[in-house]
Amino acid sequence: MSEILAKLYATIQDRQANPREGSYTTQLFNAGLDEIVKKVGEEAVEVVLAAARQGTERTVSELADLAYHALVLMAQLGITPDQVAAELERRHR
Repeated sequence: MSEILAKLYATIQDRQANPREGSYTTQLFNAGLDEIVKKVGEEAVEVVLAAARQGTERTVSELADLAYHALVLMAQLGITPDQVAAELERRHR
């Protein structure tokens, strides 16, 4: 996993354990699983639309949003990036 993804996931976990007022991540955790799942879905649609119509720069931005929200979902469910990496590794063999 890249260093920035590891740092971001650690920050997300910290917000989950130590909520901060005004933090978007804290707001997502307070809203609960349904809202987090909804955001992941919205971001996935935005990636598809950006890729189809808005060019590379916008697609990269939307992919970053999707990655962030996916990490929040993972933290909510207790899934680690290492678990996902292990699954990708298993599939790559």
